[in-house]
Amino acid sequence: MTVWDDLVGQEKVSGQLEAAARDADALVTAVAADTPPPEASKMTHAWLFTGPPGSGRSTTARAFAAALQCISPDRALGGIPGCGFCDGCHTSLIGTHADVQIIRTDLLSIGVKETRDLVRRAQLSPAVGRWQVIVMEDADRLTEGAGNVLLKAVEEPAPRTVWLLCAPSLEDVLPTIRSRCRHLTLRTPSVAAVADVLVRRDGIEPDIAAAVARATQGHIGRARRLATDERARARRAAVLKLPLRVDDVGACLKAAQELIDAASEDAKQVAEETDVKETEDMKAALGAGQNGRMPRGTAGVMKELEDRQKRRKTRTQRDSLDLALIDLTAFYRDVLALQFGTDLALANTEMQDALDRLARGSSPEATLRRIEAIAACRVALDRNVAPLLAVEAMTMALRAG
Repeated sequence: MTVWDDLVGQEKVSGQLEAAARDADALVTAVAADTPPPEASKMTHAWLFTGPPGSGRSTTARAFAAALQCISPDRALGGIPGCGFCDGCHTSLIGTHADVQIIRTDLLSIGVKETRDLVRRAQLSPAVGRWQVIVMEDADRLTEGAGNVLLKAVEEPAPRTVWLLCAPSLEDVLPTIRSRCRHLTLRTPSVAAVADVLVRRDGIEPDIAAAVARATQGHIGRARRLATDERARARRAAVLKLPLRVDDVGACLKAAQELIDAASEDAKQVAEETDVKETEDMKAALGAGQNGRMPRGTAGVMKELEDRQKRRKTRTQRDSLDLALIDLTAFYRDVLALQFGTDLALANTEMQDALDRLARGSSPEATLRRIEAIAACRVALDRNVAPLLAVEAMTMALRAG
C-alpha cells in the first residue's frame, strides 16, 4: 500500500504530488551521478497545503515527505516514489526519520524562537536521506514576527531543503510567504470515502464507520476519534441535546456553564496525561535532588515550562469548545435541510425526532439566525473573549431564534 493511499478523496492532488516526487527523485539522482539535472521539473522548494478541517492537510504533507525520502529499489524500474514499505517511507510516516522534521504546536501560536531554531536546521544538508524536509502542520499559528523569520528561509532555501506548510486557507498565511510557495487545495472527502478508510485502516465495523463518517461530514480525524473514543461519543450526544434545553434564561445559562465545564474537563484530562510526566522529566534533566529540591538557576526554566503548560491547557479548552460548536452547527444545518425539504443527507440521523420537532416549531429564518449565532461565538472565542460570556450570549441567541 503506497503512501498516496492515505490521501482520501484527493485524486487530483495525489497526481500532482506523484509527478513532483518523480522529478525530485530524478533531480537527486542526477546530482549523485554528476549529470545535468532535468530541464523542466514539477518539484519546488516550498509547498502550501490548504483545505477545510478534516481534509487531510498534514496527512498529505507527511505522504509527500515520505515519497521524497523513498529508497525503494522499484524506483529504478519506473515505480512511483512513495512505496510505503521502505525504511525512508516508514520512518517519515511515523515521525522518526532524521531528515524529516514535523512541527505541530499544542499552544496558541508558534513564536520567533521556535521558528529561528527551524530555520537553522533547514540550512543543514540531509544527514541520511535524500532531502531535508520541514513539515509545519500549523503554519496558520505563526506570529507575525515568526512569519518574517520564516520568510527569509523560504526566499533563500538550502539546495536540498523542502518546506511543507499546512493551513486552513491562503488568508491564514502571510502574503509574502504564500507567494513563494506552490499552492495545493484539498477538499473535504466524501462520507463514503471516510467510512471506507476507517474500515480498511482502523478495522472499524462498517456500520459504525458509516455512522461516524456521516456524523462528522467527512472529517477523517474526528470520525476516527468518535469511532474509537467512547467519551467523545458521550460528549457529542450531550452537546446535541442542548437545542432542546434552551427554553428559558436559566436553562440557557446552565447549558453554557456545562459546555464550559466539559471543555475544562477535557483540558484537565490532557494535563493529567502530559503535564506531570513532562514536569518530572524536566526536574530529572535539571538534576533535582531526591527531596525534590531544584538546583540554583533552574527556576526560570521551570517557570517557562509552567507557562507553556498553561497555554496548552487554554488551547485544549478552546479546541474542545470549538468541536462542540461545530456539532451544534451541523445539528441546525440538518434542521434547515428538513425545513426546506431538500434531499440532503442528514448528519445526525440518530436525532431524527428532535430535528423534526425543531423543524416544525421554527422558521428557516430563525434557524439561519441560530447558525449565525454559533458562528459569532466561534469568532468571539478566537478573539479571546471570555469563554463563558461568549457561550452564554450564544445560548441566549439560540433561545430567541
